[in-house]
Amino acid sequence: MKKLLIGLITLIVIGVAALKIADIVVMGGDSYYVQVTTDGTKQNETDSQGQTYTKYQYQLPGYDQNGEEKSMDFSTVKERPLRKEAFLKLTWNKNKGVTSFEEVQEKEVPKKAQEKLLEAN
Repeated sequence: MKKLLIGLITLIVIGVAALKIADIVVMGGDSYYVQVTTDGTKQNETDSQGQTYTKYQYQLPGYDQNGEEKSMDFSTVKERPLRKEAFLKLTWNKNKGVTSFEEVQEKEVPKKAQEKLLEAN
């Protein structure tokens, strides 16, 4: 009985670790920073249940912590566009593109990325 319990716990631990690794591979990636300079392109779309929603599409230059540039193409489903002049930290994955983003304060943007963003604007 004790061996069965240890085996079961081991399988659970391995399963959780595998799920974490899969999440990192699919949704994880490199951090890039952008500054919102436009209202984005507004698109009204319909989901599979026939409900309409508003989506804003953005294409902005993003910079990593070393100041290397990459074009960031992402969208958000909101009633209004993102706040202009806001700084965003994006997670970019080579297989999926931008997988997530969050607003950050200017002081949280790495110095080299911050310099490039200020030059671009």
